Amino acid sequence: MDPSISWLQPEQEGPAKQLWLRIWQTQQESDNMNLKEGDSELETITNGYTTHRVGLMNGKTDKNATFSRRRKDNRPVTRSVHRKLSSDYGGCPWRQPNFPYQKGVVGLHQEIEHFYAYMSPTDAEDKIRAEVVARIDKIITSKWPEAKVEIFGSYRTGLYLPTSDIDLVVIGKWANLPLRTLEQEFLEKDIAVQDSIKVLDKASVPIVKLTDKKTDIKVDISFNMCNGVKSAELIKKYIDKFPVLPKLVYVLKQFLLERDLNEVFTGGISSYSLILMCISFLQLHPRQENARNASANLGVLLIEFFELYGRKFNYIKTGIRIRDGGNYLDKDEMQKEMVDGHRPSMLCIEDPLQPSNDIGRSSYGVLQVKRAFEYAYIVLTNVVYPFAMFNSCVHESILGRIIRVRENVIMQRQRVEDSVRHRPSRSSSVGSTGSSAEDSAVSSEGSDVPSRDNSPNINYTPQRQTQQKSRIPWKNKGGYRSNHSTNGHNNHNGFNNNSTKRKKPMKQ
Repeated sequence: MDPSISWLQPEQEGPAKQLWLRIWQTQQESDNMNLKEGDSELETITNGYTTHRVGLMNGKTDKNATFSRRRKDNRPVTRSVHRKLSSDYGGCPWRQPNFPYQKGVVGLHQEIEHFYAYMSPTDAEDKIRAEVVARIDKIITSKWPEAKVEIFGSYRTGLYLPTSDIDLVVIGKWANLPLRTLEQEFLEKDIAVQDSIKVLDKASVPIVKLTDKKTDIKVDISFNMCNGVKSAELIKKYIDKFPVLPKLVYVLKQFLLERDLNEVFTGGISSYSLILMCISFLQLHPRQENARNASANLGVLLIEFFELYGRKFNYIKTGIRIRDGGNYLDKDEMQKEMVDGHRPSMLCIEDPLQPSNDIGRSSYGVLQVKRAFEYAYIVLTNVVYPFAMFNSCVHESILGRIIRVRENVIMQRQRVEDSVRHRPSRSSSVGSTGSSAEDSAVSSEGSDVPSRDNSPNINYTPQRQTQQKSRIPWKNKGGYRSNHSTNGHNNHNGFNNNSTKRKKPMKQ
């Protein structure tokens, strides 16, 4: 089992696993007896969930242990080969207590709906991020009054996870980009976590990276890249066209995040590339009337997405285009439009705003992404099969077989909610939103700073913002009351169901 794409499934919990663990423990104790004094602490490389420290037996290295290192005495460093959750929520905090989840693909659809409702940004998370943008905007505009700070990326489109960073672009006129000057300003103002500021001046798009000191939110700042803002507005249009797009994107982003395949500089695919792949998938779906329908079965769509990009898509010869209704392109034809001698990459996605640009050019590890998609397709198709032993979603999560939410993310969201709720009101007006001083301090003309009244997330999905109570489990201990109908779900492979209505929080 490759720990980079999978973890133990419920059916793997049994006598065979217990026997294997006992054998491993005996071997581990025997190895530890031979360790030299001062070398008794084994280093462990984990991927977030491990409670067991699983080593490599008999001194043999794992072929898949990409990050393994050896000690001076040539003993291999231990590496986790599976992930076991140590979480009060079992890694699936989106599941609603006592909800009548159905079997197979319908139960998967219901879980995706609940996952989307749970992971969607809360008002507190929007507010905290707006304050981060306000602090940075204040520093930049005080140094360069003519400059303008714009938001783009997942924060502008609203498709951001709790762990996502904030993408900002500074529009201004400089002979040379003031990367180092901005770095010095942040150091002087003490706005970033110590040693978190990094200037990537050799990258194709030079950026300044930092982590906000108050919130631990990561921020990427670029200069004069206007296409980022245009791309975010383009995605908003496709969200209106395909109501199921945000729900699929949330699941897929979490799927890649858990496997460290969501960053381009590590070989993964960017959020923008993933969204364009989803748009192309929906544009060319054989059942257009259902793919564009808000009531489409998300479980079916998710499995079909994994099947397309995990098994069927020809990465060698085919490129992706979403312009003009979407189609697939021969890479030889795309070569003619490219400039600077570039050739189409393995994951070739035409930039809808600049056709000569290949969005997926830097995703050198796309075949690892393909393998992860294929794994997810196999896991989900096996479990949603009508006669599968574990196809009931009542006792075991189906969606939880491929994605999990880490305990530290849950706790971080709780801290955000608590910090905003316990913040003293700074306004004497009735019904005040209690915005901080930083919100009002950066309201200069030309700035693009979001607020509760002008948030980049409000326009595209008003339903999220109108919910007054938090979607986070610790706020509503009894779960959510759902308007999901339990009728009309007989077709395990169809799209017609009534389970997409928004959920109402239970009264406390």
